[in-house]
Amino acid sequence: MNTQTPVSWTNRWTFILAATGSAVGLGNIWKFPYITGEYGGGAFVLVYLGCILLVGVPVMVAEVMAGRAARANPVDAMLGLSRDAGAPAAWGFVGLAGVVGGLLILMFYSVVAGWALDYVWQSLTGTYQAQSADSISENFASLTGSFPRQWLWQTLFVALTGGIIAAGVTRGIGRAVEILMPLLFVFLLMLLGYSWLNGDFVRGLEFMYQPDFGKLSREAVLVAMGHAFFTLSLGMGAIMAYGAYMPGEHSVGKTVITIAALDTVIALVAGMAIFPLVFANGLEPSSGPGLMFVSLPIAFANMPGGMIFGSLFFILVSIAALSSSISLIEPGVAWLERHGVKRRWGTFGAAVIGWLGGTACIYSGSFFDLLDHITANYILPLGGLLIAIFVGWIMQRQTVETAAGFENPLYFKLWTTALRYIAPVGILLVFLHSIGLLDTFMQLGA
Repeated sequence: MNTQTPVSWTNRWTFILAATGSAVGLGNIWKFPYITGEYGGGAFVLVYLGCILLVGVPVMVAEVMAGRAARANPVDAMLGLSRDAGAPAAWGFVGLAGVVGGLLILMFYSVVAGWALDYVWQSLTGTYQAQSADSISENFASLTGSFPRQWLWQTLFVALTGGIIAAGVTRGIGRAVEILMPLLFVFLLMLLGYSWLNGDFVRGLEFMYQPDFGKLSREAVLVAMGHAFFTLSLGMGAIMAYGAYMPGEHSVGKTVITIAALDTVIALVAGMAIFPLVFANGLEPSSGPGLMFVSLPIAFANMPGGMIFGSLFFILVSIAALSSSISLIEPGVAWLERHGVKRRWGTFGAAVIGWLGGTACIYSGSFFDLLDHITANYILPLGGLLIAIFVGWIMQRQTVETAAGFENPLYFKLWTTALRYIAPVGILLVFLHSIGLLDTFMQLGA
């Protein structure tokens, strides 16, 4: 197997920023804060952190470690590692499914990211300032009903994503995340300060952090487990591709813990920047695009400095979307590059596929929903489950120990135990729940 890689991150923090950028996406801005409040506040956060440690971190370590061990894209990494372990070459399809899954996600993700870019422009030009709630709601409906507007912003977003990837791992992705992620942190802290001064901060704290153990139902635990898995961008090969560029002297475990901590902190701070503004304006928190594109513009339209901080918010959302979209294309581009296709042409081809799929999503809302359903409920959980099984049970133990780089044997044993037994069961439960079969299987078992 090839043990050398022609490129690598300039340092450990570049990898951390890239992987955190992959993890921090649109879901961190609205979904995690919302489900935290809905499923028990501080009690849910405790369960979520447990799921991060027992499900998310073990699988993320496995993906990073596999990428670093193979020094290759997900497809070739799985093929090479399975060959070394004497396993069937069919394991390569796990990597291929991740590559395909990333492109499918880009198709509908770029549409939502395009909405964010549109709202950056609206905020800068004061389009929704001093408008009524009904007018702002109608404005979002007008955007989602306009093919030309959506197509224009979606095209721009895909072009930005492709331009960064075409520049290469170091000069493109590395440099981009070194600029984008610090900007995201700064903007988020500025919005937090604005929310502190202008929002109902106490009610926001109560909504997100007041423990309500009565809400910790089976549903809440499964939601926590599912989000712990999905928020770290697992199961689609992005983290494996990034791991291939990770220098060999750094600890995988410590690095992954840092990434998981940053991802969680950003999600929690985002909630504290958003919900005080929502409550201060007498609005109800809602999941989905409605929170970002209706409720928050209403709040910004009626607050001092709303035009400036509304612009900052939607720039933040766009940065989060862009840092995630980079990782959706990179696995496929890295695979093409490994097989002789120049990076710029591989990027162009992958970006065009994503752009065409995004155009189809704009044209057909049912196609948008179908891609979302297939990727979230099938490709990602099954990919993560198979990676956990492969690294935990099939991959050569010596290769695993060397690539993982755990200094303490106890930590290695704890990780392998979680990867072999806890993570697969957790992912399987989330998968069965997401497709509506968990109750059926439990009734059969009873």
